[in-house]
Amino acid sequence: MHDTQRCPACGASNNCSLADPRTVTQTCWCYNVSIAPEVIEALPAEQRNKACLCPACAQVLEQLEAAKA
Repeated sequence: MHDTQRCPACGASNNCSLADPRTVTQTCWCYNVSIAPEVIEALPAEQRNKACLCPACAQVLEQLEAAKA
């Protein structure tokens, strides 16, 4: 069973607003970043499209910081 609130790469919270019933109506952080296809392709096929990566594993921390500024 896959936990939709956990990153499939590292197991940490993925901070996905869509996976959390309390924030499901909010836009997720991933809508404002560009995740390189090779990052997703690095996951085993059975883990893709089951749960979001966390910002660190998605390699988008710099994009998120820039968006805050």
